Amino acid sequence: MLQLSTLELQQELQQALESNPLLEQTDLHDEVEAKEVEDRESLDTVDALEQKEMPDELPLDASWDEIYTAGTPSGNGVDYQDDELPVYQGETTQTLQDYLMWQVELTPFTDTDRAIATSIVDAVDDTGYLTIQIEDIVDSIGDDEIGLEEVEAVLKRIQRFDPVGVAAKDLRDCLLIQLSQFAKETPWLEEARLIISDHLDLLANHDFRTLMRVTRLKEEVLKEAVNLIQSLDPRPGQSIQTSEPEYVIPDVLVRKVSGRWTVELNADSIPRLKINQQYAAMGNSARNDADGQFIRSNLQEARWLIKSLESRNDTLLRVSRCIVEQQQAFFEQGEEYMKPMVLADIAQAVEMHESTISRVTTQKYLHSPRGIFELKYFFSSHVNTEGGGEASSTAIRALVKKLIAAENPAKPLSDSKLTSMLSEQGIMVARRTVAKYRESLSIPPSNQRKQLV
Repeated sequence: MLQLSTLELQQELQQALESNPLLEQTDLHDEVEAKEVEDRESLDTVDALEQKEMPDELPLDASWDEIYTAGTPSGNGVDYQDDELPVYQGETTQTLQDYLMWQVELTPFTDTDRAIATSIVDAVDDTGYLTIQIEDIVDSIGDDEIGLEEVEAVLKRIQRFDPVGVAAKDLRDCLLIQLSQFAKETPWLEEARLIISDHLDLLANHDFRTLMRVTRLKEEVLKEAVNLIQSLDPRPGQSIQTSEPEYVIPDVLVRKVSGRWTVELNADSIPRLKINQQYAAMGNSARNDADGQFIRSNLQEARWLIKSLESRNDTLLRVSRCIVEQQQAFFEQGEEYMKPMVLADIAQAVEMHESTISRVTTQKYLHSPRGIFELKYFFSSHVNTEGGGEASSTAIRALVKKLIAAENPAKPLSDSKLTSMLSEQGIMVARRTVAKYRESLSIPPSNQRKQLV
């Protein structure tokens, strides 16, 4: 859920409301009461009904990624008027390759490793798998000084990008990479690793009897290990789907109050959910076991969903506040004052994994007095300055745009001249870097900008 846009999440929640009678939507004035009820419920143990028998087939193709990080905003009551919250319509389409290259740009690679990373990303298909052998990637780079070990080292870093497991060689490799991201104390981790490493074919064929025999795992242990495997994504690339441009609703609202920048969630962006207490009370008084099981099962799912949405709410708010704190100069003065910031900076500040930061900043939008921005817009690579400091590539791009806007139309500035002018301001960048920034702004070269005056 963490990686879903607001519109996608609204659709998911609407489906849950329609299918689960234990869930209901609450109004804003009911929110405090709902929170108190939920706090009382959280004191109870969420008891999943234990299955009596091993099923003939476990749903291995069912929603592999639904157990990954999740969450739901209950929202903060922000007093924005309707006309202050424009719905932004823009191009939100991106390919998996675009998304991976964005992360490459934010990773402190050397020039050589960046070239290797680009070649690896080019070899990844839409499902997230490598389409060629590592040896072929080495050959495609065309540099005799780059060996297999260096390419494999860069590959391991990319495989831990978001979505985790991307650029895997095969399904086994993909699932093991994802398991490596779990904490060592995760229950059933070693059992899941054993099944994937040595018996993936038996799992794929749903041959659970043979699995229990060769692994010497008890039935209940096998169930838990398979559940853990089900939480993995066998096609990680498909979580980054190319779609048509869509309307986006701001997830986060930023404004200046009494001289301080405040960050709040858009309370109207996501429905508020609560447990239907009348149905929940029927769980223990149902006339037959089937009814009781139905109610308890739906109650468990409803509790999980509400807590997941709260987790999403908390994560999004923490990350957004950290971003705004780091980029206050941007909100005060604009793009030229954007500070260099990478995923690791925010991950360290909020004590989360970089892949979590990547998910929570993709397709999430911030509304501020300067406009509506995707959260990942605030990340940019570092460029060294003459004084030993660092400048943001976003700030440099804004400077390039400003210099070109002020140029003499009869004598437009060449990329070399722009490089020289930036150098005079203490920003040391190569001419080809300036050309890349100019092209990203859709500004033609100087010979095409020349005009007769």
